[in-house]
Amino acid sequence: MPIPELPHPDPPRETLFSVEATPFKFGPGAAAEAGWEAARLGMRRAFAVVDAALTGGEAAERVLTSLREAGVETLLYTDVRVEPDRESLERAGAAARAAGADGFVALGGGSTIDTAKVANLLATHGGTVMDWVNPPLGGGRAVPGPLRPLLAIPTTAGSGSEATTVAILDLPELGVKSGISHRYLRPTQALVDPELNRTAPPGVIAAAGLDVVCHAAESLLSRPYTSRPRPRSPAERPPYQGSNPVADLWSAQALRWGGAYLRRAVADPEDLEARGFMMLAATMAGAGFGSAGVHIPHACAYPVAGLRHSYRAAGYPPGRAFIPHGLSVIVTAPAAFRFTFAADPAGHVRAASLLTGREHAPEDEDALPNALRDLMRGVGAPTTLTELGYGEADLPALVAGALKQQRLLAVAPRTPDAADLEAIFRASL
Repeated sequence: MPIPELPHPDPPRETLFSVEATPFKFGPGAAAEAGWEAARLGMRRAFAVVDAALTGGEAAERVLTSLREAGVETLLYTDVRVEPDRESLERAGAAARAAGADGFVALGGGSTIDTAKVANLLATHGGTVMDWVNPPLGGGRAVPGPLRPLLAIPTTAGSGSEATTVAILDLPELGVKSGISHRYLRPTQALVDPELNRTAPPGVIAAAGLDVVCHAAESLLSRPYTSRPRPRSPAERPPYQGSNPVADLWSAQALRWGGAYLRRAVADPEDLEARGFMMLAATMAGAGFGSAGVHIPHACAYPVAGLRHSYRAAGYPPGRAFIPHGLSVIVTAPAAFRFTFAADPAGHVRAASLLTGREHAPEDEDALPNALRDLMRGVGAPTTLTELGYGEADLPALVAGALKQQRLLAVAPRTPDAADLEAIFRASL
């Protein structure tokens, strides 16, 4: 990507991008340093948000023991909903306010880390969840200042929430998902420990890993940061800035590892090399899209996940019907990247080559869609919306939900209208 020259067109275009990555430690045994890190961050009374499925297990015991040994009082909170909704986040916020903690620790997948982010926001700055949710669905209130320190310890390899500025929630009453996005939501420190990933079921690894791949591809193929209008002030520069040289490096490496290791990680829970590289890929993809952004597949994913709750995903809690985030994202990605191909053919072909490890013809507009479908089939994931419970009659509602995600669609290399989105959803049936 060329460095822009200083003279500006009219209207002036952006010439700056910013990189704000979460510091993280990676490697087997990293979770054992939770107490040291929490104390270093000034925590004396930590609100620990832990996936209930982990309580009593080795991962939770390792982290909680480390906190106790470092002299950090721990207030355990386990009322975490997989794919959190407004009510579950309000409960977490109320509990965090009552706890009076001076810091937060999150142990679990993306839902757990997102719950901790929002609990921290509500405990620090008050308000309701919808006050902070991105417009037009929420109030879009700007976070006025820093939050309390948050130590994020992921146990899955997918959302990259340990490195992002975003928390996602389900709004079933509106038939869509949305989020809260601000630089202050980014965790203060992350500990990425492959040993914590050993007990995750294959279905969870598959869905989470497909999310990694989609994050990386969307970030790599987002519109260049120089294509946006220059903001009126630094405060108005969005977290999702578009493709930039630093995010491109992280996203490219995450694609390489996704193609090389995801099938292995799903096939063998004891393959810590594969599961470890997928965890590292998730963190790198999260840092990459946290700077560059995600676009059409994620915009489509929010109504896919929020509109219908009938699908039961392998490896997830059996008592609830829902579509895991990674599946809702990846299912429209082949059609979405087929649509955006014309905006950057070379970039799409490069993304396919990174994922497959082989060269593709420069004009092959199906290279990336086919690579994604092959990976989906290779990890046993659904490849169509029909498998997730959708039919042609759902297309208008799906399109309407995706159109509400203008924050995401603005980052796409080719901007879709309603007819384009309908064609993407239809092709994904």
